[in-house]
Amino acid sequence: MSRAGAEMRIMFSPGRVQLVQEEVPVSGLRVLVTGATGLLGRAVCREFQTNGWLVIGTGYRRARPRLLHCDLTDEDAIRALLHEHKPDVIIHCAAERRPDVVERHTEAAVNLNVHATSTLAKEAATCGALFLYISTDYVFDGRNPPYGEDDCPNPLNVYGRSKLEGERETLRHCPGALVLRVPVLFGEVESVTESAVTSLWLKVQEAAEESCTLDHCQQRFPTDTRDVAVVCRKLSERARQDPSIRGVFHFSGKEQMTKYEMAVAIAQAFNLPSSHLIPLTEQPAESALRPVNSRLNCSRLELLNLSVEPRPFTSAIVDCLWPFTPDKRWRQTVFH
Repeated sequence: MSRAGAEMRIMFSPGRVQLVQEEVPVSGLRVLVTGATGLLGRAVCREFQTNGWLVIGTGYRRARPRLLHCDLTDEDAIRALLHEHKPDVIIHCAAERRPDVVERHTEAAVNLNVHATSTLAKEAATCGALFLYISTDYVFDGRNPPYGEDDCPNPLNVYGRSKLEGERETLRHCPGALVLRVPVLFGEVESVTESAVTSLWLKVQEAAEESCTLDHCQQRFPTDTRDVAVVCRKLSERARQDPSIRGVFHFSGKEQMTKYEMAVAIAQAFNLPSSHLIPLTEQPAESALRPVNSRLNCSRLELLNLSVEPRPFTSAIVDCLWPFTPDKRWRQTVFH
């Protein structure tokens, strides 16, 4: 049975801002989203909430009002959380996803990426919740793309190994779980440095300073978190109805780009110069090894009609970055 709740929303139109109250339908279904303060977690929360789910979001360092503070490395805290809120679905977005950070702080990263995942999967199985674990294309070595769901993983760095171990713990403790592998993500950011894709904005803006080298070797498939969030919801809803929907799935943007090509595309989208951007065809020696091309084959999702058509990179990146443009005329349009 569904119920309705009142929610205040800010509505923008050219030259006008309104605060309106809307009736928001809430189904009896509850979803727990870990890492709800993060790049993907925020998009997942918004997608489920918009579609009538009751969303319980957790955070840790960046926990804020309307979200629950939870240390996912504390097994007792996880048990108490699930016992109190009794979610129907758990979307596990929380992770240390920066490969170079994982190399330097391996123990802390493994505690979150592997041990916390293991505990969540065990408790999900115990309480009967559907468990969806977000993984990465970095479980592959990038030597023989594209990679299907059943291809043998061979991660090159500690981050990839930790996420692969998280996959194995998920499926070992919760056989009906879902694993969704995705590539590099971007979306609505609180700071441009929050994503490896949007952080290129800083490089694009260095035109007035000096030349800037950017990787032009590793092939990436930048993917909008809004699209990933839709896939998470569709997978969850179908899997609750059909127990055969389980195991590993892939979702990815379709446009193949290096960091250099992404930066040039960003510059062109905002009519900014790109001549200062210099392609670099060798991987920096001090960074963690990364796969050259870990393109994902997403046919399993597509055959089940559970995929979405990825947003074009240019329009999606403009959505993310326009609030950070030096030209603040958009603020005047909205607020005056």
